Amino acid sequence: MTVDEQWKMLPIHPPRAGNTAMEPRSNSNRDKSIAKHDLPQFFLLIALYFVQGVPVGLAFGTIPFLLKSMAKETSFASLGVFSIATYPYSLKILWSPIVDSFYSKKIGRRRSWIIPIQLTSGIMLYTLGLCISKGYIFQGVDAAFHSGESSEKIHNVNILTLAWYFGSLVFLCATQDIAVDGWALTILSTQSLSYASTAQTVGLNMGYFLSFTVFLSLNSNEFINKYFRKIPQNYGWVSLGGYMKFSGLVYILVTIYVVFATRENPFNSNRNILPSFDKEHEKKQEMIIVEHGGGGDDDYDNDKTRNIMYIYRCFIKVLQLKTVRTLAFIHLISKIAFQCNEGATNLKLLEKGFKREDLAVTVLIDVPFEIIFGYYVAKWSSDSEMGRMETSNRYPNGMRRSSSATRSNKLIRALVGDAGVLTPWLWGFLGRLLSATLGSYVVHQFPQDGQMTRGYFLLVIIQHLLGSFMATVQFVGISSFHTRIADPILGGTYMTLLNTLSNFGGTWPRIFVMWLINYLTIYECKTPDTEKNIIFSGGNMDVCTKGLNGEVIILRDGYYLTNAICVSIGLCLYVFYLKKKAHQLQSLPVTAWRCK
Repeated sequence: MTVDEQWKMLPIHPPRAGNTAMEPRSNSNRDKSIAKHDLPQFFLLIALYFVQGVPVGLAFGTIPFLLKSMAKETSFASLGVFSIATYPYSLKILWSPIVDSFYSKKIGRRRSWIIPIQLTSGIMLYTLGLCISKGYIFQGVDAAFHSGESSEKIHNVNILTLAWYFGSLVFLCATQDIAVDGWALTILSTQSLSYASTAQTVGLNMGYFLSFTVFLSLNSNEFINKYFRKIPQNYGWVSLGGYMKFSGLVYILVTIYVVFATRENPFNSNRNILPSFDKEHEKKQEMIIVEHGGGGDDDYDNDKTRNIMYIYRCFIKVLQLKTVRTLAFIHLISKIAFQCNEGATNLKLLEKGFKREDLAVTVLIDVPFEIIFGYYVAKWSSDSEMGRMETSNRYPNGMRRSSSATRSNKLIRALVGDAGVLTPWLWGFLGRLLSATLGSYVVHQFPQDGQMTRGYFLLVIIQHLLGSFMATVQFVGISSFHTRIADPILGGTYMTLLNTLSNFGGTWPRIFVMWLINYLTIYECKTPDTEKNIIFSGGNMDVCTKGLNGEVIILRDGYYLTNAICVSIGLCLYVFYLKKKAHQLQSLPVTAWRCK
C-alpha cells in the first residue's frame, strides 16, 4: 500500500468532545451576542479545549500515519493494537461520575481536576518529546532532522509501548474534558451559554488540526519542498519531538494561568480576577448575575454532589427518561447517511490519483473556516431559539402572519419547519446530504488523464468546505440544544453520556458501510499468463494484483451505489422521523430532561 493510499485511513475531523449544560435563557434576554463580561471566560474555555485537542490529534491521526508511512513493516493489525490508545476518549463515561463527585471545596469542583491533570499532561508531553528527540521512543522518526538520515528507515517500533504512552495521554485528555465540560456549566452566564459549544468547536479544532493536518504538512519534506523550498531537503520544518516539547510547555503555561488567574466562580470571587473590576463595575456585575444567572457551582456544591452513589443514581435515572432514550436513538441513526462520503470519498480520490500533498492543502483550507463557523453557528442557534420564543409570545394561538407568508418562508418551513434551537442541526443534516451527493460527483469527474485542472481542484475544495461547514453546523446546533437540557447537578457526566452516544453514532456504521462498498464492487482481473480474465464480486483486490500478478479493471464501483443507499436512508429518516422528532424534543420543558 502506498503512502497516498494510507492517507485515506486517517480522520479529517476531530472526535467531538463533550459539551456543557445550563438552564434555558430567560425569554426577556434579547442580546443574541456573547456578553462582554463573559469574554474572558469564553477565551479561557477556548484555551482549555485547545490544549486538549493537541494530544488527541497526535493519538488519533499523526502517530498512526507516521507508523504506516515510515515504519514499512507495520501491519494493519499493529495499527489496530495502537488504536487501543484512543479508547479512553469513548469510555470516559465510566469514570465521569468520579470526576463530578470528588473535589476540594477550597480549590473548586472543576479546578481540583483541571490543574493536576493538565500539569501532568504537560510534563508527560515534554518528556515524551524529549525521549523521541533522543531516540529512546519511536526510534528514527526524527532522524532526518538530527542526522540527515532518511526517516523512512524506522524499524523495530514497540507498538504496545507506544500505545501505552499515548493511551495515557488520551486518558488524561478525556478526564480533563469531563472537568472542563462541567466547569463550562457555570463559568458563563446564562446569556452567553450557547457560546460554550463555540468555544469547544474553536478550541478543539485548532488543537486537533494543529497536531494532525498542520503538523503532518510541516513535518513532510515533500510538502515543504513543493510549496516553500527552492532547494529540496530530506526533512520538513517541524520534528515530532520538537513539536511535543513545545506543546508540553504550552500546556504548563495554560495551567499556570488557571492556577493563579482564575477562580472556580469568577463572578462571586472576592478577588478581582477574570476579569478585574473596580467597585462600581462589581456592583453592575452582581446585577448581571442576578438577571442572567451564572452563579457558579455554589448552587450545586453540597453533600449530594460529593456523594458518588448519588451521582450514579441520578445517572441511571437519566438513562431511564423517555426523552433521553429518544435523543440517544437519534444520535445512533442520524449519521448513517454520511458514512460513505466521510469514510470513502477521500479514499476514492487518492485511489484515482489525487496527490496527498494536494489533499493536505484542501484540509488546511478547512481550518480557518472551522474556527469562524463555530461563532456564527452558535449565534444562529441563539437567534433561531429567540425567534421561536418571540413568535410564540406574539402569536400564542398559532395565527399566521400574512406579511411573512412569502415563498421563501414557505420553502424554509417545508424544509426545516418553524425556527427553534435545533434549526441549525436540521439545516446541517440537509447540507451534509448535499455534500455526500456532491462527493459522488467529485469522484466521478476525476480527470481520466490524472491531470487536475484548477476548476476541478476548486470543486474538491468546495465539496470539502461544504461537508466541514455542515458538520460544524450540526455539532454546534446539537450542542446548543444540549446546553438547554442537561442537569447541572450531574455536571460533565450528563454531557459525557450524550457525547459518547453521538460519537458512537458516527463510528458503528462505518465498518458496515466499508464492507458494503467492497461487497457491491465487481472487478475483472486481467492476468498476463492466461487468455481468460477472471471476474470477482467483492473480495480483496490483492488476490488479483499480488496473488495472480494481474491488473484490476473495475466493472462496477460499489462506492457509488453504497453512497446512494446511505443518502437515500438519510433522506427517508429526515422526512419521516428526524424532522418531526426534532421539533417535538425542542418544544419540551427542561424538566423533562432532569434527574428528579
